[in-house]
Amino acid sequence: MISKNKIKFILALSSITLLMIFLFAIFAFSAETATIDEQIEQLKNVIDSSSKYSDFRKNQILLPKLKELLEEGISFEDTKEIVENSVKKLTDAYDMKDIFDALLETKKKGLFTVSIINKINEGLAKNASKVEIISVIFTKAENLKKAAEILNEAQQEGLEINGEEEMVGILADSLENDVPGESLSWLVITGTTEGKSILEISEISEELSYLSLLATDSGLSSEEISLLFQKAIENSTNIDEICENIQTSIEAQMSTAKTGSGGTVKPSAISESGTLPNSSTGSPAAVGETPTQEAGEAPTETGSGPEPSTPPAEESPSPPEN
Repeated sequence: MISKNKIKFILALSSITLLMIFLFAIFAFSAETATIDEQIEQLKNVIDSSSKYSDFRKNQILLPKLKELLEEGISFEDTKEIVENSVKKLTDAYDMKDIFDALLETKKKGLFTVSIINKINEGLAKNASKVEIISVIFTKAENLKKAAEILNEAQQEGLEINGEEEMVGILADSLENDVPGESLSWLVITGTTEGKSILEISEISEELSYLSLLATDSGLSSEEISLLFQKAIENSTNIDEICENIQTSIEAQMSTAKTGSGGTVKPSAISESGTLPNSSTGSPAAVGETPTQEAGEAPTETGSGPEPSTPPAEESPSPPEN
């Protein structure tokens, strides 16, 4: 049986412990408040380094917004970097406030802000306007949101994914390059299931981004690119083979576009320099025939004279010069 004195001792010890925890919490809160105040003072010194900003704009417009950024969880280092770049480029105080508001909005949505902050600094370095920077912020935020949804779907299937923030950033970059979301979802699930590292998945994601940009440059629409990626994934389970198949399909599309709907020149007959090689076999349709427009109609000249039934050889399209 526990004696009364021992019970009293335990109760007293518990009270002292609770008091110590309470005092420590108060101290920690006070220290955090003091730290933010100190950080604001450092940011104020950065702003003071330029004579562009009036006391009103510093004290009533910028500093309260900077404090809000810090309290919301944006790191002091990131906040200071944005302020330094803004001051360096003599950004207007009201424009700075609007950019901070856009950043705060994305942070309050629970999105990872590292890549957004990088975009802000990149825009400031390029002297982009406030409107352009804010547009990039919200576009990036939308891609981050979609990337987080892709990752969440994979986790709901029971997949354990390490480096969640880094993975979301990788996927968002690929979405920015118009890689179909379905393809990225496949990449996360397949790559994680096969035990690939974040670095390996990042490399594959970058390759898909390159292929998507290549497809866009070749004139394919978003719907066509999505279908092309989908077919490649359906026809193979090997990631390397899928990437190769996508590139082959894109090259075939590009070759088809070059020859035109009315041409009979095969892609293999075109040399790397883009000229038609001399050949004694086959019938070179591009020589001696009337070139066709995209709509499939032959260009005609205005005038009353009759057109010759067979164009002279010198009027046929000549191969491009090397």
